[in-house]
Amino acid sequence: MSRILIIGGHGKIALLTAPLLAARGDEVDSVIRNPDHAADVRAAGANPIVADIESASVDELADIIAGHDAVVWSAGAGGGNPERTYAVDRDAAIRSIDAAAKAGVSRYVLVSYFGASTDHGVPADNSFFAYAEAKAAADEYLRASSLDATILGPSGLTLDEPTGLISVDDDESATVARADVAAVIAAVLREPATIGRTIRFNSGRTPIADAIRPDRARLSRSASSRG
Repeated sequence: MSRILIIGGHGKIALLTAPLLAARGDEVDSVIRNPDHAADVRAAGANPIVADIESASVDELADIIAGHDAVVWSAGAGGGNPERTYAVDRDAAIRSIDAAAKAGVSRYVLVSYFGASTDHGVPADNSFFAYAEAKAAADEYLRASSLDATILGPSGLTLDEPTGLISVDDDESATVARADVAAVIAAVLREPATIGRTIRFNSGRTPIADAIRPDRARLSRSASSRG
């Protein structure tokens, strides 16, 4: 049994992840900002922790993180407000990374997006620009940290039923069910070989447990280059 902390616990992906972790015997704590969401979190099998990550300091976040075996960052400002996007998707994420290190919790899984990169190519006048910038900064900060990190880059999110099948490291983004993203989170937490990796994925035809293995990713790229 592991004790897992999900930050952004009332998000769609988080509410799908918590039951998977709880079902296999993990203890799940989910950080939420709105206490009215506590019942939804409990129904998903997690223990709600009410905290405003947008304003919480590194020390305050470290107190929340302490005692856990892993942190899952699945929080986001939800777009629409560039200032708040930077405050949550970049600044709060970075503080949580520092807090995990301070608390001595090395395993950290961050949910990013398929095209996240410092070379994202989104024009500055595009409404997506702040999110692209914020995610790129948080991803790079995590990569440079001392944590045992995995960055997940799912493609366009859908509310489709889970398939349990994905395709890793494709050249182009397509779509993937949020339920399958939740399953990927659960899988990478149990797979040490995913530490230090950025895993971009779409819906596909490979079982998740096989797809996240480094050897499977290499084979997929090799097959694509031959095709």
